[in-house]
Amino acid sequence: MTENVDAVVIGMGPGGEDVAGSLALAGLRVVGIEKALVGGECPYWGCVPSKMMIRAADLLAEARRIPGVAGSVSVTPEWGPVALRIREQATDNWNDKVAVDRFEGKGGTFVRGRGVISGPGRVTANGTTYAASRAIVIATGTSPSIPPIPGLDRVPHWTNHEAIEADRLPASLIVLGGGAVGLELGQVFARFGVAVTVVEAMDRLLPLEEPEAGQTLAEVLEREGVTVRMAIGAASVSESGTGIALKLSTGEAITADRLLVATGRKANIDGIGIDTIGLDSTARWIRADANMRVADGVWAVGDVTGEGAFTHVAMYQSAIASADILGQAAAPADYRALPRVTFTDPEVGSVGLTEAEAIRRGVNVRTGTALVAHSARGWIHGPGNEGFIKLVEDCDRGVLVGATSVGPRGGEVLSMLALAIKAEVPVSTLRAMIYAYPTFYRGVEDALRDLVSK
Repeated sequence: MTENVDAVVIGMGPGGEDVAGSLALAGLRVVGIEKALVGGECPYWGCVPSKMMIRAADLLAEARRIPGVAGSVSVTPEWGPVALRIREQATDNWNDKVAVDRFEGKGGTFVRGRGVISGPGRVTANGTTYAASRAIVIATGTSPSIPPIPGLDRVPHWTNHEAIEADRLPASLIVLGGGAVGLELGQVFARFGVAVTVVEAMDRLLPLEEPEAGQTLAEVLEREGVTVRMAIGAASVSESGTGIALKLSTGEAITADRLLVATGRKANIDGIGIDTIGLDSTARWIRADANMRVADGVWAVGDVTGEGAFTHVAMYQSAIASADILGQAAAPADYRALPRVTFTDPEVGSVGLTEAEAIRRGVNVRTGTALVAHSARGWIHGPGNEGFIKLVEDCDRGVLVGATSVGPRGGEVLSMLALAIKAEVPVSTLRAMIYAYPTFYRGVEDALRDLVSK
């Protein structure tokens, strides 16, 4: 059975749903195909529920900082209200009816199933082939990357899905991976009383960020009772009584009730037929051009493109792809000022290049750093004021090419730095600005002062 349509979107995560809805509102006959939940990772297992968990854990941490500042308090963590809020308010008990209705209300046709490209302009799902005259959009996202550690495939373990869905917490937890997901969830569970051990194979936490960010977080986590093991690999995994035993590359074994695997993400491109349109099905990502095109009549958006597993990237790419499909003008994709935030406490906000990345690209680099605790706002804030602002300047052009903001509201402080990098605001202009006192973002002025003094 073949059905003629204008466009088919495979994968209805944030980017895919947005493209499909935009094309449908423009009057195109659009079929959106999703085998899981419309809305993708973000509203059900990612951004939204995880940040609800983080909000709850941060409230506990703030309450524990009251002694010596504002009186005394007794804090008793309780996971039940957190799990209930996630289930009822964030995920609607992992039901996507509202999202499906939203898309169909725009005029689209929704298909629950697995979409496979069966040739140029053709996608098959549930026995029906959809012949797309205008566009195929690949937005199949990513899934947890499970490392080939001996024994891991034979023992029960958590990914972010099981961690988010947990209605009760284990007494102890090993977190395999010291990246954003592992640290966010690990810190949450530790603040709710779980004995957490983080194991990271690299020599620092958050290995994609500035080294100072990982060092700051390691110190904070250890002070909060988290055991942090860095520069140590995992040799094998096995069941141990009612729990899990992780043997390290050093020969040491550590045990816990649960194991959370947070070792990155992989693109969901296996078996979706991209080889039938000339794309490499063995590639790690589907790389798109500046208009999000990957082949004649085919576009890709979201995590699958490898430009950052973030909802804001997917939505940014969606607008570009939709305009290109509709023949409208749009600025080409530009990732020079791509912002990212790890919502630990302190928050780690980053944009553009790290110092090491800039040096590798041959940039004549100069950096400036200011400690949050040394600023007036940091001093006023008191407990929980760990962090710094680091700027990376291209000296030859006199503009910032990267910045990191670690601390309370680190992600919010990042906004002006992202704009400065995107608009290539001269450092001399940034130095001549007036920064409100006493604010966290005023630390940018201090970092600029350190930058120009070198």
